Amino acid sequence: MSRVMNVLFLCTGNSARSILAEAILNQQGAGRFHSYSAGSHPAGQVHPKALDLLARNHYRVTGLHSKNWSEFAQPDAPVMDFVLTVCDKAAGEVCPLWPGQPMSAHWGVPDPSAASGSAEQIDRAFMDAFLVLTRRISLFTVLPFEKLDRLALQREVSAIGSVQAG
Repeated sequence: MSRVMNVLFLCTGNSARSILAEAILNQQGAGRFHSYSAGSHPAGQVHPKALDLLARNHYRVTGLHSKNWSEFAQPDAPVMDFVLTVCDKAAGEVCPLWPGQPMSAHWGVPDPSAASGSAEQIDRAFMDAFLVLTRRISLFTVLPFEKLDRLALQREVSAIGSVQAG
């Protein structure tokens, strides 16, 4: 790739899934991608378990914060190459549609911040989301972007959304 590509991860609350994805891609992308995250109805704060999980796995957490997706619709906002929704449609969440021409795909992940049960079950929900996003982002970063036409790239990016951890 000849330039850094901008990727926006969208979710409803921007407190866990999209924050995890932002941090993972910024680190795995090794300067080839600049990742952002936002929410249609941001929670206003990042879930502490998401920050703890990232920190324990040696991801940078500095600067991560919950923000509204409209921040990226401003005239001075970075131009996005990809907009990836990570909210789980099966949970009935409403995710915003991104205006403009970036390539988009749905990479639904169950919301770990909605998990209930024991502390261990909640921790497992966060770890599951982390592992699924890590796997998908790993696949995304090795796509041959310069060799694929737009239609083929769209198919590949969309297909990644069905990949689970492991």
